[in-house]
Amino acid sequence: MKSHQKRTAISHYILKNIARPFIKTLWVKKVTGIENIPKKGAFIIAMNHQSFFDFLIFSAIAPRNVHFLAAEKFYKNRSWKALMVLTGQIKVERETKDKTELHNHVKTHLGKGLLLGIFPEGTRSPHKDEMLKAFNGISKYAINHKVNIIPVGLKGMYDILPKNSRKISFKKTAEVHIGKPIDVSEHWEGESDDEKYTYITEKVMKKIELLSGKKYNHYTHNHAE
Repeated sequence: MKSHQKRTAISHYILKNIARPFIKTLWVKKVTGIENIPKKGAFIIAMNHQSFFDFLIFSAIAPRNVHFLAAEKFYKNRSWKALMVLTGQIKVERETKDKTELHNHVKTHLGKGLLLGIFPEGTRSPHKDEMLKAFNGISKYAINHKVNIIPVGLKGMYDILPKNSRKISFKKTAEVHIGKPIDVSEHWEGESDDEKYTYITEKVMKKIELLSGKKYNHYTHNHAE
């Protein structure tokens, strides 16, 4: 086993067996739909984003290791950088136009049958009850790499550590609601354009909206349930 794989395996073990009980006791009030994460196979995990703790909370309750796309700002802080590296997260250079390295990382991870975590909004929403407009990266990855998408709704994260705050609340709790995988296989073949990407992205955001209770006000298609 390669060294980075060993580090990821060890950190995953630590997260599950040491950090998980700690995190669940302090912050996780409720988890539903854990059975919706298949035991094997590549999938994209898509969830709403309000806190630095989002990926940590989900990673602690997930039955499999999840590799999230993480903004470069996480790597500027020594402590956060160590956590990002140890848990096998994927750095995203937002200001870099050439995304070849990022795309190669995504291709490698999904090609190995791993779980890729993405926050479709791209950054933390500053609103307690509303989500930001999502980017189409999630649908492009799903189509290009022929994988399906698992929607996740997080509740309570804004109260634990909202954007622009450094004060962590140990009195508030969160909920994690995991939806059934969204089958987008009918879109894997044929021509792809912005219309198709937007349709899939909005379909995912509709599910996240229902799971999280956070309003998504950016629909251009009818996704009535």
